[in-house]
Amino acid sequence: MTTEGHYYPSKKCDDICGDVCGQQSSSSPSVSMASRVRCLLHGLDFKSIFFLLLVLPSAVFAIYCHGQKITYFLRPLWQSPPKPFIPVPHFYNPNISVPSLCRLHGWRTREFPRRVYDAVLFSNEIDMLKIRWNELYPYITRFVLLESNSTFTALPKPLNFAIRRDEFQLMEPRLTYGLAGGRFKKGENPFIEEAYQRLALDQLLRVAGIEDDDLLIMSDVDEIPSRHTIDLLRWCDDIPPILHLELRNYMYSFEFENSRRSWRASVHRYQTGKTKYAHYRQTDLLLADSGWHCSFCFRYVSDFIFKMKAYSHTDRVRFTHFLSPKRIQDKICKGADLYDMLPEEYTFKDIIGRMGNIPHSYSGVQLPAYLLENADEFKYLLPGNCMREMR
Repeated sequence: MTTEGHYYPSKKCDDICGDVCGQQSSSSPSVSMASRVRCLLHGLDFKSIFFLLLVLPSAVFAIYCHGQKITYFLRPLWQSPPKPFIPVPHFYNPNISVPSLCRLHGWRTREFPRRVYDAVLFSNEIDMLKIRWNELYPYITRFVLLESNSTFTALPKPLNFAIRRDEFQLMEPRLTYGLAGGRFKKGENPFIEEAYQRLALDQLLRVAGIEDDDLLIMSDVDEIPSRHTIDLLRWCDDIPPILHLELRNYMYSFEFENSRRSWRASVHRYQTGKTKYAHYRQTDLLLADSGWHCSFCFRYVSDFIFKMKAYSHTDRVRFTHFLSPKRIQDKICKGADLYDMLPEEYTFKDIIGRMGNIPHSYSGVQLPAYLLENADEFKYLLPGNCMREMR
C-alpha cells in the first residue's frame, strides 16, 4: 500500500512492460500475445534465453534424428540377451567319406539318403537364387518357390521369378512354383503379411509331395546352406529333428564379412501336422559353419531401394534421403550401415566393439562353387568390386 492509501499490483513491473504486467487480468483484450511474450522474455537472463532458443530445440532435433541410435545403445538396460545356442561341431573335408563324416558327428549312416525339399519365399533376388539352386542342385529332390504380387509392406511388385523363369531350365523338372495373391492392407504390421505368405508356403509344400522324415530347408533366398552340409544331413541317421545352421554373414557382397554369424536358417525332419514354415528360433542346436548369408547382395542400386521400402523392417527408413542412390552407393563401398543403425547387441562391450564399418575382406576361399565358376557374371559380389549398376 502507498502512503496515499492506494494499492499496487504484487507483480513487479518496469517501463518496458509495465503496460502489460500492470493489467489486473491477463485476459484483457488490450494485451496482445506479442506483448506478453516480450514481457516474459524480459524477465529471463541471457543463459535462460540461450537455453530456450538454441539448446532445447537442438536437443529435440538430435533426439528426433538419432533417437533410434540412443535406444539401441541403451539396449543392455532394457533387454536381456537371448539364451545362447548349443553349438554342434561340424566336420568336413572333400577327401573324407560320408560314413566317416557321419561317425565323426556321432551319427549312423543310412542305407539310402533322405529326400530334400528346399522351400523359399521369393521377392527379387534373382542372382542369389541362381547361386543357391546351383549350389544345392545335386542333393535337392524338390525346389519349392512361392511368389507374391505384394511386398510385406503391401506395395505391388512384379512377379520377378515368373518373368525370368526360363533362366532356370535346369531346375524346371524338380520345381513346384506357387503364387500368393497379396492382400494389400495398407498400414498393417508387415510381419502379418509375411506370416500369411509363410502359411501359404506350408500349403505349397504339401502340394509338392513332402512326407514325414524328408528334410526341409527353411531359409531366405540369400541364406545359402553349403552343399556338403545338406549332403551330410541327408545321409546321416539320428540327426536332430531340427537344426539351425550357422552361416558366415556377409553384407552387400562377399567382400564384407560380419563378425556376427547368421543363425535363422534351419533344416527340419518333416513331421505332418507339426512342422510349420517359419523364420525364427525353433531349437537351441546350431550346426557350425554351414554356409553363407549374403544380405543386400544386389546388382542394381534400384534393388537396394526396393528392398528398403518392401521388407518387414521398413520402419528403419526414417528419412527420405536414406533412399538416395548416391548415398547407398557410398555406404556399399564403405561397408557402412544403410540405416545408420548401431549394432544389435546386448552388452555395451559388444555394441562398442562392433561400431563402425565392416572391414574389407580379400578372401575368396570356400565361397559357393557356382559363384566362382561364373565370376564374370557375378563380379560385383567378389572382393574389390563395390560399384553397382544403375538400371
